[in-house]
Amino acid sequence: MSDARVGKLKYEGPGDFSVEVALERIESMLGGDYGISRRTVGLLLLQGDSEIEALVERNDPAAVEDVRSIVAGARARYSHPLEYVIALRRQQEVDRILKQVVKMPVAGSVPFREKLSRMMMHPVAGLPVLFVVLYFGLYKFVGGFGAGVLVDFLEGTVFEQYVNPFVVGAVDRVVPWQPIRELVAGEYGVITLGVRYAVAIILPIVSVFFITFSIIEDSGYLPRLAMLIDRLFKKMGLSGRAVIPVVLGFGCDTMATMVTRTLPTRRERLLATMLLSLAVPCSAQLGVILALFDGMPGLLAAWAVIIFLVFIFIGYLAAKVIPGKRPSFYMEVPPLRLPRLRNVLVKTFTRVKWYLKEVMPIFMLASVLIWVGQITRVFDLLVRMLEAPVKLIGLPADAAKVFLFGFFRRDYGVAGLYDMSKEDMLSPSQLLVAAVALTLFLPCIAHFLMTVKERGLKTGIGISVFVLVFSFVVAFVTHRLLLAAGVS
Repeated sequence: MSDARVGKLKYEGPGDFSVEVALERIESMLGGDYGISRRTVGLLLLQGDSEIEALVERNDPAAVEDVRSIVAGARARYSHPLEYVIALRRQQEVDRILKQVVKMPVAGSVPFREKLSRMMMHPVAGLPVLFVVLYFGLYKFVGGFGAGVLVDFLEGTVFEQYVNPFVVGAVDRVVPWQPIRELVAGEYGVITLGVRYAVAIILPIVSVFFITFSIIEDSGYLPRLAMLIDRLFKKMGLSGRAVIPVVLGFGCDTMATMVTRTLPTRRERLLATMLLSLAVPCSAQLGVILALFDGMPGLLAAWAVIIFLVFIFIGYLAAKVIPGKRPSFYMEVPPLRLPRLRNVLVKTFTRVKWYLKEVMPIFMLASVLIWVGQITRVFDLLVRMLEAPVKLIGLPADAAKVFLFGFFRRDYGVAGLYDMSKEDMLSPSQLLVAAVALTLFLPCIAHFLMTVKERGLKTGIGISVFVLVFSFVVAFVTHRLLLAAGVS
């Protein structure tokens, strides 16, 4: 509806900032060439489109301040966000046109597809559907096939048997300096760790997750899921739209943090970023945790309940503390349909290409930082600093190194716990405490760098400090509750 009227409202004088009057004023001020109608430009400005705002600054710099004043006045006129007002008017216009050109069938029995659609959005009936999607989509397909079969093949066969030995041998023959050899092909080298981690571990997991997400998206289930959890998310200062980065976080928190830029307000982006950093385990970490609690369903259930309660509590508390307007949420609910193979493949390919371009360089940088930590002995200092809080939550001092390297590789940290449990170094209660602490612990360095990139250095460091302290607080409380309950 680029040039359709958004609702003709009565002019009330010079101070009138109704949508229609604001549009007319903005149109009269624009003189540059935008490739679209000035009315469309005005609509986008009223909805806070940052790209159009930048374009107006280049094409009509003299009108920028006046346009901003008109937009602010229009926003102040309505009790709801302008995005909602305009979307509602569009919907009314669509309904008016449909009544003129579409004949609706006589009311009768509700088709099965519509019954299924309503069930997916029902606050009670929608939960079993969500469980089925999570179990088969995430647990079985992403966790079992992606994190299991594909990662075992790429890391265990391709890299461990062929790529890494070839790279190590070639570097040993060509490079005479030991520190450079460590940087390229050492235990935490750019190739042997950075590329291997990005290509052999994360890439197959997120690729399978992208397939799952594309199927969910193309079927029409995603907006229904957003409607289902919107009421819960509103308590945490978010809207149902935040389901997209949160669900993506179970594939890769680094990628999900970048996707938070799709949320409409700075407050929502900050809240979602903090929750992703704290209480959303990535698929690699989640897969190892499932292996860690193999044969111990009670401990796995306890871990899941604790993490879920932390997610809800911190989200609710942060929504009370962080200033900003309450989120509004409206979303078109498309009809349910069988996913189209071509759509799924195109979406998956586009997202994998994005991953390789945006995220892979961050893993390279992480390897360089690890290398610097090794040659400067900073790692030894950090391990000693972590020993005291690790002992405070009831874990042996040896677990300090697990936490440190968990910052560089989330799954590496949990895998370290797995090895300690196999060597009978940890009791079941200690495993639960450690798994809770590591899940809530600092996100991996790639995630941290992405948070800094998206939210800024000050905010990124602030979130990390909070997460570091809070993870040990929750682990300490869990440890004390287990002792009080007589669980040793």
